[in-house]
Formats: sequence, structure tokens, C-alpha cells
Amino acid sequence: MPKKKHILVIRLSAMGDVAIMVPVLRALTAQHKKVRVTVVSRSFFKPFFNGIKNVNFFAAEPNGKHKGFGGLLRLFSDLKKLHVTHVADLHNVLRSKVISMLFRLRGKQVATLDKARAQRAALVRPNNKVFKPLLPVVGRYAEVFEKLGYPVDLSKIEFPEKQHFTADVLAITGPQKGNWIGIAPFAKHRSKIYPKDLMQQVIDGLAKEPGNKIFLFGAGSQETDKLESFAQDKENVLVVAGKMSFKQELQLISNLDVMLSMDSGNAHIAAMYGVNVVTLWGATHPFAGFAPFNQPEANTLTADRKQYPKLPTSVYGNKKVPGYEDAMRTIKPEEVQNVINSYLKYNRL
Repeated sequence: MPKKKHILVIRLSAMGDVAIMVPVLRALTAQHKKVRVTVVSRSFFKPFFNGIKNVNFFAAEPNGKHKGFGGLLRLFSDLKKLHVTHVADLHNVLRSKVISMLFRLRGKQVATLDKARAQRAALVRPNNKVFKPLLPVVGRYAEVFEKLGYPVDLSKIEFPEKQHFTADVLAITGPQKGNWIGIAPFAKHRSKIYPKDLMQQVIDGLAKEPGNKIFLFGAGSQETDKLESFAQDKENVLVVAGKMSFKQELQLISNLDVMLSMDSGNAHIAAMYGVNVVTLWGATHPFAGFAPFNQPEANTLTADRKQYPKLPTSVYGNKKVPGYEDAMRTIKPEEVQNVINSYLKYNRL
């Protein structure tokens, strides 16, 4: 048995859920210095874990050589060579269960994420709703490591230093001065997206202050076109989408003063760097456990439940409820601006 314990951490998707792992792994390896970790996830997420001591990365290819049951066996065969001592299944889906079972049959200690499906269902059902906060996902991740014998104190975490800008990034952003504000106005599901006209008011209001520089994040040509319309040729509003690689975006995000995001992956990416994050919530709600890590409750702005008492209607925002299409309009642009402004300074030019 090797002196250092080696924990295999499985979380194949999605972006936000993978980003949520980062603070937990930072705390784990800092508090248990003899523990080595290998994260199994999609190659796209590898930059999340750069620079974390005792954390390595294994790129799974669920759409390539690791596709299907035969691919899972090949994945297990590859992972066996790492000589892990423990397995933390932070995904709890069929693929991760198969890998975990195969390691368990080889005598490895395995612990699996509790997704609290019954509690989440009670939170989002329209009638007899149980409206109370569930344990945050970071806490559920920490529970898995505690089951393996490695408790994690999430109140003791050191965030990484801001990433140094490379010349290619600075060529896009310009020198850092004033307030840098990130805005990620999109999400996978429409019910989680702040109305375009209200977001325009937020951007216009922030852009009026010359000391602010606003960076708009998105992906794909459709989102980029929408971002360009938000920018409207304002000198201090820059569309990042399509101009930077993912690694370059991470450099920028780590240096923001504040990030405004929907209930989406960008919120968790910013939070893993210790950036101030303001989130807007429509069909979903932070009570489901997906609020960004280490952010005050005042930063989570939710739709009015007095007007829309069935909220939250979904854990992930993928359910349409008639009459609830305009729920996010109850979040006023002035309220959003006020929370963002609480993190800004106007004497840094």
C-alpha cells in the first residue's frame, strides 16, 4: 500500500458541477497533505485544476474511445493503472456507478454522491412544496470525502492568486484599470435567462460610469450576435465570446472585480477563483444547493415568489410552467446594479 492515499474523483459533466469541485479539492489536499487526487472528467475542464497541488487530471472520452459499455471497460482498464486507493463518485450516474462498482470489486473503498432527489423533488413540486434550503452541492461533495475518511472543512480554504495576464489576453482586454465587470447573460434553459431588455438596462447603467469596463461572455455565433447587440459599440463594453480560448477566459475571469451570471457554469467558475459573484434566478432557486460557493445570500437575486408561488419550478430550469415565463421580470435592473456597485470602486483609474 503506497504511503500516499490516492483518491480517484469522478465527475464527467456538467461545467458548473465540475467547477464546484475545485474549492472542495483545494481544501481536501490542503488539509490532508498525504492525499493525492486524480480527477476524471472531460478534457475541456482540465484548466480548472491547473496549479492545485497533488491534483492530477485524467481526460475521459465518453464520446470517443470510452463510449458505450466497451468504452467503460477500457476506461476502467486505463484507470486501474493509476493504482488508486479510494474512489469518490461525485456524479452518481450510470457510467460513474459502473466504474465505481468495478473498483469496489477490486477491494477499493468507494463513496458516492447523495443527490437528494426526494428533497429536490419536494422543493420544486407545485403543490405541498417543501420550501427550505438543501445542503449545498459543495457540502454534498465534502460528505463523500468524509465517508472515505477525509473530512473537509470548507470554512478553511485559500483561493488561488489572480492569474497573470499573458500578452495575447492583454491585447484583447487592454491594461487593467478601473472596475472590471463580467456579465454572462445566458444559460442552457430560457427559464433561467434574464429578459434581454432588462439586461440591456443593467449593461447601459453600468457602462455610464467611465471607470467601469464590462466583459460579455457567451459561446457560439448566436450568443455572440446577441452580445454584440448588448454592447452597441460602447467603448467600455467588450464582447469576449469568439475572441478568447477557454484558458484565456479563465485568466480574465480570475481578475474580475465582480461577475454577473445566471444560474449557470460561469457563476461557479468565477466563484472557484474567489471572485464576487451576483446571480439571477428564475425558474430555479439557490435553495436547491447550486448557489455559487462562498457568496453572500444578498448576491442571489430571485424572482418574486409572492407573484409566482410555484417557484422554484425546476432544479435545472428545464421545465416550462404556463404563466411563469415572465417571472424574472420581478428582478429589477436597479436592484441588480446596486448589488454589483457594492463591489466597485471609482478611484482606481
